[in-house]
Amino acid sequence: MSINYTILGLLEGKDMSGYDLKKVMQELDFLPWSGNNNQIYKALVQLLDEELVVNRTEHKDGAPSKKIYSITQLGKSTLHTWVRENPPSLPEFKKIFLAQLAFAGEEGETLLEQYQVQLEEQLAYHQEKQKRQIGFPHDTERQTYIWTMLYENLIDTYQCELNWAKKMKEGMAKFHEDKSNK
Repeated sequence: MSINYTILGLLEGKDMSGYDLKKVMQELDFLPWSGNNNQIYKALVQLLDEELVVNRTEHKDGAPSKKIYSITQLGKSTLHTWVRENPPSLPEFKKIFLAQLAFAGEEGETLLEQYQVQLEEQLAYHQEKQKRQIGFPHDTERQTYIWTMLYENLIDTYQCELNWAKKMKEGMAKFHEDKSNK
């Protein structure tokens, strides 16, 4: 997914500076962004060139001036055409970790333990972000509900993966028991 549509979607909620967009995108792990600030600013230049957004310079005493971006009607139309005309994508299941695990020998259990710790940390982290409603637009009850459910999807994914890792670890432990009984 192009970062341009993410920016248009965020600007549809409210006007923002490039820095504000960066902060929101950093907080929301389910939004596509590489973490490269230049990616946001290049996208904003492209969106300006295509007249999908406009900007104005905001001056504040004692603070540097900043550009505030707003979505245009053409930008809104482009965003909603993209939403309507692109089918949902399925989750990605290709994970380097699974390849590592498939080819691991005795270190497989250590890998699983490390993976489980990471999953538990991420699960707690996202549960807290959902509880605090970090990054949520609060314009309508519908938006709040949608963003709550987006976090729910992320949390459920981590919980499901954690359940699988625990099950896998238990199953692998049986092979040690069989080995020691021989």
